[in-house]
Amino acid sequence: MIWWVLAVLVLTVLLAPFLAEALRPALSNADRADAPGQMADLPLGPTHYQWLGAQSGPLIVCVHGLTTPSFVWYPIAAGLGRLGFRVLVYDLYGRGWSARPRGAQDSDFFVTQLEDLLDALEIDEPITLMGYSMGGVIAAAFAARHADRLRQLVLLAPAGMGHDLGPIARLVVNHEWLGAWLFMALYGRQFRSATEAERGLDTSIDNVVDLQQAQLRWRGFRGAVLSSMRGALDEDMAPAHRAIASAGLPVLAIWAREDEVIPISGMGRLAEWNRDARQEMIAGASHALAYTHDAEVVDLLDVLLTR
Repeated sequence: MIWWVLAVLVLTVLLAPFLAEALRPALSNADRADAPGQMADLPLGPTHYQWLGAQSGPLIVCVHGLTTPSFVWYPIAAGLGRLGFRVLVYDLYGRGWSARPRGAQDSDFFVTQLEDLLDALEIDEPITLMGYSMGGVIAAAFAARHADRLRQLVLLAPAGMGHDLGPIARLVVNHEWLGAWLFMALYGRQFRSATEAERGLDTSIDNVVDLQQAQLRWRGFRGAVLSSMRGALDEDMAPAHRAIASAGLPVLAIWAREDEVIPISGMGRLAEWNRDARQEMIAGASHALAYTHDAEVVDLLDVLLTR
């Protein structure tokens, strides 16, 4: 009898994080009705997007990172609009108002989403592609495959050249079942703690911490983050960046001097892979530079972007 009770307790502990995830609400079309912008009906499900910036002008497409959806671009998009750029932002699968399809979230997965979105919106003009954090992996992978569709590539605190999400993250990535259990059991608390640490920052997005933490409410967000950590964030990006260099595509990388997630040592790696890449650093900025140092980012883009 005791062994049976112990077995039930152990099974309950093992299944609890996954049961909790299954009981979270799924994002529905009714929920999406409250989203700003529009929805594109893509092969793997709805993708939320918004047109920001100027009404006309050169087009910049922005790809966000691992956890914070497309609203992370609002301050930079406003600045780019004042410079005369049209800006397209969208939510990656698993985040924001977009669908939560199952499957490995490697760079091919996200490149396909971007290809499908551009096709659905009938965008065939040359674009500037900008990727922030994990979005830098996606943007670089897209650029390596479609250099002919781009005017230039902009990387903001880009992943793919070394990052450190901590020892638990390494365990999660390297151990299939144990890693999944640890992630589903601990990630919500860790994410809240990490975002709460930024609550005192002077940011250009009102209630940014609350908006970030709201992602935890929906079923599929945790799984998407886990899959991306094991997929897009764990890829060797050297071949992509060398292909970009060979294609002669202009590249601008902007780094944050105090970034504890994407260290500026990545500057050296990018220089090794692409000698022609232009690189700039913003002093005093952390990984949150997209919404704490957006004015400095826009100032650099004003000088360096090709119209």
